[in-house]
Amino acid sequence: MNGREKPWHGVLVATPTFFRDDLSVDFDRYADHVRWLAANGIDGVCPNGSLGEYQVLTPEERSTMVKVAIENAPEGFTVMPGVGAYGAREARGWAEQAAEAGAPVVMALPPNAYRGDDRSVIEHFREIAKVGVPVSAYNNPIDTKIDLKPALLAELYNEGLIVGVKEFTGESRRSYQIQELAPGLDILIGTDDSVVEVGLAGAKGWISGYPSVFPRACAQLYHAVLAHDLDTALPMYRDLHALLRWDFNTEFIQAIKLSMDVIGRNGGPVRPPRQPMLAEDAASVRELTAKAAEKYS
Repeated sequence: MNGREKPWHGVLVATPTFFRDDLSVDFDRYADHVRWLAANGIDGVCPNGSLGEYQVLTPEERSTMVKVAIENAPEGFTVMPGVGAYGAREARGWAEQAAEAGAPVVMALPPNAYRGDDRSVIEHFREIAKVGVPVSAYNNPIDTKIDLKPALLAELYNEGLIVGVKEFTGESRRSYQIQELAPGLDILIGTDDSVVEVGLAGAKGWISGYPSVFPRACAQLYHAVLAHDLDTALPMYRDLHALLRWDFNTEFIQAIKLSMDVIGRNGGPVRPPRQPMLAEDAASVRELTAKAAEKYS
């Protein structure tokens, strides 16, 4: 596993779902993208996450995304499918599908249909854990309205329900409290624009979106951060940060797909209800991507 201790360590790309002009899924393009990322220094992919627009995929499309990723992953390349769902039974079903397809780990949001309390969150992860595949929690309180705070994460970890957490709050100071309360829980950087801050705080992985555009540069940035090589990391971070912070924006999918278009990787459209970017924002993303591509493509 390229020197990684666990399959969920390293740079794992939250991959987009590729749509044709008629908005059908282009699985061949996705297969090519998985192979391209593997050939360019990336450690794995996360299909069916937020960036993959899993909410607007049919059950057949969603299960096929996992199968295509695994079929095109070389040895040691992780596929960590998202199993986010409205309820625990549905999430468990997606974890079962991922495990049957050969995934070594899954990524699970808390219940995302209502603002659940700690009891419902713990029961949700208990149900998913019954499948027997390692689970990384995904803390995204912006979208789910449930905040997996450090104390709750420690409960989940100490019960053996999770092995890691994708921390999407962008708050690097949480990393220290999580490590104090649950020393063995692996922190995975969840936002593209906090890789330096959370990486220096002791993260074991980075689940990111913009490596779909600049895989080698993002991998180099991540490894420089973990080596505390700030002479390398900080200039790259400053160069890329205006793009990376789109990951924390409502239109992060559109931005990343547009950046892919700019470099010739054909990100393509999004499915409704998402809409194309406004002209002013699109122009900014194109300009920033073209500038970054001069140094990092």
